[in-house]
Amino acid sequence: MVCVGETMAVLSPWDSRPLAHQSALALAVGGAESNVACALVALGHSAAWLGRVGDDPLGQRVLDDLSARGVDVSAVETDPLRPTGVYFKDPGPDGTGTYYYRRDSAAAAMGTHLADLVLLHRARALHLSGITAALSDTCADLVTHIVSRRAVPGPVISFDVNYRPALWRHRPADAAPVLRELARGADLVFVGRDEAERLWGTRTAQDVRDLLGPGPVLVVKDAGRGAMAYGADGEETFVPTPAARVVEPVGAGDAFAAGYLAALLEGRTPTHGLRLGHLVAAATLGTREDVPTDLIRDTLDRHLALDDAAWSALRLN
Repeated sequence: MVCVGETMAVLSPWDSRPLAHQSALALAVGGAESNVACALVALGHSAAWLGRVGDDPLGQRVLDDLSARGVDVSAVETDPLRPTGVYFKDPGPDGTGTYYYRRDSAAAAMGTHLADLVLLHRARALHLSGITAALSDTCADLVTHIVSRRAVPGPVISFDVNYRPALWRHRPADAAPVLRELARGADLVFVGRDEAERLWGTRTAQDVRDLLGPGPVLVVKDAGRGAMAYGADGEETFVPTPAARVVEPVGAGDAFAAGYLAALLEGRTPTHGLRLGHLVAAATLGTREDVPTDLIRDTLDRHLALDDAAWSALRLN
């Protein structure tokens, strides 16, 4: 599995006080696509992250951290002129805010040449997101090249819509057609129901299915209610969200995608995919980390084997 996108240095408070009241911050790394790669490795799969970092200490931290987690970073490009992107977490009573400083970052110079790398052509699946499409014109070209034009034939193409209003200058009319066409071109699409409503005006999971058409397998996440998967063969599968403690929501969507992708790579059913997505997301919701830190496959597999009634009564964390 190869995940393509930007990974940044992450600065976050040690506790729940707002950023403005902090005197020291913890340094980590995070990015939607590398979060997926890290969770896949934690679930026992091989995963690589492909992107660009600056030739600076933060770029080295990104490479060291992902390598320590078992993610292959051998094809990552290092830019001697552009910096590694940075983002800050800001805890608050209404949730954790995020502030990104990524304009003109090394990752913003990604381009279609990356699609020629042997690493991508040997992969069983490629995972990209709408975040990358919003970083720059060359990044948009790369995502379109892989997802819509199928420049890398063979791998399953997974696409997380990941609509970030600020990256699109709060112009949903600009983002909507771009992300719609990318989603239509993928084999597997992840999107939040509320995210799709903000972006496309769709109100239900079925509305999203109707909008994107019958082509891709579609997974629509509806926060605490559950997730619906629409198969290319017309099959529909719904799995409710198990109760879980929420410390911080950042990274939960990436964790869900990793769980579903792991089940796909293992040849499991859509029900198993949605359940594993929920379980990995819950593990991330229960920590301030962007990726789950404690995934025990034996425990996860026991949860996957529950009957529907036991699953509905399941409480995590």
